[in-house]
Amino acid sequence: MNEQIRPSRSGGRAARRAARAAPLTEDLRAIRAGLEGGVLNPLSPADMDRIHDAALRCLEEIGLADAPQSGIDVMVKAGAILGDDGRLRYPRALIEDTIANAAKSMTLRGRDAAYDLELSGARVHYGTAGAAVHMVDLDGQNYRDSTIADLRDAAHLTEQLDNIHFLQRPMVARDIIDNREMDYNTVYACCSATKKHIGTSITDPSHVPDILEMLHMIAGSEEAWRARPFVSNSNCFVVPPMKFATESCEVMEACIRGGMPVLLLSAGMAGATAPSTIAGAIVQATAECLAGLFYVNAVAPGHPAIFGTWPFGLDLRTGAMSIGSGEQALLTAGCAQMHRYYDLPGGAAAGASDSKLPDMQAGWEQMCSNVMAGLSGCNMVYEAAGMHASLLGFCHESLVLGNDIVGQALRCVRGIEVDDDTLAVETIRETVLGPDGSGGPGHYLGTDQTLTRMQRDFVYPEHGDRMSPKEWDENGKPDLIETAKARTAALLANPSTAAFDPVLDAALRDRFNIHLPG
Repeated sequence: MNEQIRPSRSGGRAARRAARAAPLTEDLRAIRAGLEGGVLNPLSPADMDRIHDAALRCLEEIGLADAPQSGIDVMVKAGAILGDDGRLRYPRALIEDTIANAAKSMTLRGRDAAYDLELSGARVHYGTAGAAVHMVDLDGQNYRDSTIADLRDAAHLTEQLDNIHFLQRPMVARDIIDNREMDYNTVYACCSATKKHIGTSITDPSHVPDILEMLHMIAGSEEAWRARPFVSNSNCFVVPPMKFATESCEVMEACIRGGMPVLLLSAGMAGATAPSTIAGAIVQATAECLAGLFYVNAVAPGHPAIFGTWPFGLDLRTGAMSIGSGEQALLTAGCAQMHRYYDLPGGAAAGASDSKLPDMQAGWEQMCSNVMAGLSGCNMVYEAAGMHASLLGFCHESLVLGNDIVGQALRCVRGIEVDDDTLAVETIRETVLGPDGSGGPGHYLGTDQTLTRMQRDFVYPEHGDRMSPKEWDENGKPDLIETAKARTAALLANPSTAAFDPVLDAALRDRFNIHLPG
C-alpha cells in the first residue's frame, strides 16, 4: 500500500517545490503591511475611560498657549475659548464632537500604489523616523555628522526592504546649512530613492510653497499631487507641556491648504516635559493631540491627520532618554490603545535603541518595543529600525538588520490561526496511523501540510544565524555585523527603481539648488 502512494506523493512534492520557488502573492505571504494587531491591552477599558476623562479635563481647565493668531482665529470661530491668560480652552462637548467627526481612516499614498498604507482599526505598519544628527560608522565604531547622501541611501535601502513599509525622514542633512535648501533637498533625496510613502518635517512656513512646487513637479501636476499625496508633514505642533509651537502650527496650516496629510506629533519626555508616570504621560500626549485634531478639523474638516502620541521615557537617575526601556514599550502600547479607543489613525515610536551600536542591547531593546507596538495595534510604528543612541544616531546596517527584527515582530502580530486545517487532526492521524492504519512515518517533515504551509506560516530571517556550531565553523564563523555591512553595500549598489526621469530631474535641478550630484 505504501509503495502504491509514493509516486503520486513525489509528483505532488515536485509541484509544491516549483510553487514555492515562485513569488508568493501578497495574500499568501506569512507577513505583510497592515496585519491586524490589537491583542495586547495593557490598559483596561476603565483605565482608558479615565485617561480620556483626564485629557478632557486638561483641555477644558488648563488649555494650550502660544497658538499663532491664524490658529487662534480659526479655533475660536470653531468653538474654542480664548482666556484672558492667552490660553485656548476646549469645552468637553467640543472635543467629543471633533472625535466623532474626524476621519476614522486614511490612506497614506506611495508614488507607487503598491505601497499605499491603509490606516484604520488595528492595522500595523513599521517604518523609520527621527531627526538623528549623526551616522554610526561601524568600521571605526565612530559617530559622524549625517549628510544628504546618507538620507538618500536610507531611502534607497528602505525601498528594497519588504518589512520597512514607509520612510519617515530618519536623519538631518547637516551638510546643508541653509534651512530652506535643507528642507527641499530632503524631499528630493527621499523621493529620488523610494516610491514608498515619505514623511518629512518643514522648518519654516515660508518653505512650504517650495516643497509643494517640487511635489507638483514630481507628481506631474498639482491635481495629480492632490489626488495622491505621497509625502506627509511630520509636525511637532506642540511644545510640551501644553503649549503650541507657533511656527510649526503655521507650517501645518500651510500643509493642510496644500493637500498634505499631517502627523500631529506630541513628544513629551516623561519626567521632564511630561509627567513621570506612564499614565500621566499618556494623558498629556492625548490631550495635546486632541487639541491638534481640533485645530486640523477647524482648518479643514476631515483632513487626514495621524494621532501622533509620542511620549518618550527618561532615565530619572541621569536625565538621559531611555527609548529602549520597557517603560517606553508600555508608553507606546498604551498610546496605541488610546488610538483604538478613539478609532483614529495613530502612530507612536518604537524600535529605537539607547545602544550606540547594533549589538545585543540594541537587539533586545528594538524587539521589545516593536513587538509590543505591533501587538497593541499601532497603525504607524515610527523609528522601528536603524535608530541608535537615544535618537542621536542612525545606522544603515542596523536598518538592514531591523528588517529581520520587524519581520519577526510582524509574525507575532499575525498571531495564531485556528481552523480545521491548522488544528491538523487529519495530518496527525495520517502521520501516526498511516492511510491504512498500519502506521505512518512518525514525523511531519514530508506531510502535505508542512510542505504547503512552510512559506505561508513561517518567517525566515535573512541575516539571523540558524546554523549548527559545526556548520558555523565550516562556513568561516560568519559575523552578523560583517554580514550586514556586505548586504548593505550590495543593496546600495543596486540601481534605484525610484530614480527620476532625466527630463524631470533636469527640471528639478534647474528650479532648485540640488546638492546631490546628478
